[in-house]
Amino acid sequence: MAARGDRGLVALLAFLGVMAYSLAMAVVTPALPQIQRGLGTTPAGAAWALTAMTLSAAVATPVVGRLGDLYGPRRVLLAVLAVATAGMVVAACAATLPVMLAGRAVGGIGGGVFPLAYTIIRDVVPAERRASAVGLMSSMLGLGGAVSWCLAGPVIDLLGWRWLLWVPVAGLVPGVLLAWWIVPRSDARDAAGVDWWGALLFAGWLVAALTALTQGMDWGWASPGVLGLLAVSAVTALAWLRVEARVAEPLVDLRLMRRRGVWTANAASLLSGYALMAGGLLFPLLVQIPRSTGYGFGGTATAAALLQLPASAGMTVAGLSAGLLDRRIGSRAVLLGGAVLTGGGYAFVAVAHGAMWQLYVGGLARGIGLGFAYAAVANLVVAAVPSGETGVATGINTLIRTVGASLGTQVSAVIVAGLPGERGFGTGFAVSAAVMAAVLPLALLVPRRRGRAVAEREDGVPRLEERCRTASVT
Repeated sequence: MAARGDRGLVALLAFLGVMAYSLAMAVVTPALPQIQRGLGTTPAGAAWALTAMTLSAAVATPVVGRLGDLYGPRRVLLAVLAVATAGMVVAACAATLPVMLAGRAVGGIGGGVFPLAYTIIRDVVPAERRASAVGLMSSMLGLGGAVSWCLAGPVIDLLGWRWLLWVPVAGLVPGVLLAWWIVPRSDARDAAGVDWWGALLFAGWLVAALTALTQGMDWGWASPGVLGLLAVSAVTALAWLRVEARVAEPLVDLRLMRRRGVWTANAASLLSGYALMAGGLLFPLLVQIPRSTGYGFGGTATAAALLQLPASAGMTVAGLSAGLLDRRIGSRAVLLGGAVLTGGGYAFVAVAHGAMWQLYVGGLARGIGLGFAYAAVANLVVAAVPSGETGVATGINTLIRTVGASLGTQVSAVIVAGLPGERGFGTGFAVSAAVMAAVLPLALLVPRRRGRAVAEREDGVPRLEERCRTASVT
């Protein structure tokens, strides 16, 4: 355990690690047209610069979370940051698309910083401040996206798109050094093992499913490639479920995932991820469509970035304040409020998007609502599982949010392409509002506030007060 004076530094490092990875994930989005021209590829090929990292992160996140639970967050965090940094350097130096995609895929292993950061926060932050810290951590994704959009224009215009890929390296290298210096050592669990067969099968079905999802619009949803990938995913998923039900130390404890506090939070994460990335596509696209269409604003990439700033700032502030609200009214109510705000923001712009101020108002409500929702689901998962399962449980939650984000991007793109003109954007915003409306019954199903002692007792671990009495007697 870190000394009291070092706890703030440890928590700050966790925040910076998550921020650096979020920036690495989002930084290529504004530069996709430049990457396409610079590497002589197609729009679909350039989009794989984002997809490759997303797929890699989706697989690595629960595996790294499990390793952090078993061997302690420090050694795993050092390894993850070092590997992610190496991948980002390869991507920044790549002269061809395959090499760049390989570097981005290796860099995606850095997605494991999310569950490791939650584990570190659980270990070093006092219980009364933990909800606020988890809320801030959850808002780093939106902040990373905002920073990437703000940096993209000046960096591309002054230095070129390739320098944009060096920006995450500038954050990851100090992160490795600070992690080695600050994060306290922790002991590994006795007789613990890693379910490598489960990890392999998990990676197989997940990569197949997400590849089908990301390529469906280009290949065709009924194409042999997409249908074949979905079939492979289904067969591999069945094999994975069979393995996880039989091994003593599963990668994902399916009994844990069936807890009401966990599955409701995971389902809400899926829908919230959709709402985040649907807006990330619809708002900038609408702003940059030419005025000659009669509904676009003819704005630049900078104008689109400025539109994202208030929403990202609202998301960060909401994440910070969610911890205070958690102590007063509980994460259940925070999730309800976040769903109402996000859904309301989308419903507003679904019917009123003819002026920029309307987009700012709807976007700000969306950002604040998602900040509350993300913080609430993270706190619900952390509170619902025993301490030794925090890494893998939050890793799965992050993974599910990533899947939802992929759905938000793809489905919104299909809607805009399939419904030409203004109707496509109105429908896309309306679908996002309906998605967040579906979070409301999930929030009502969330168990009311209970202490971690109850969660641990359900897994056969002695009650907290019993352990305290035993310790005092000893």
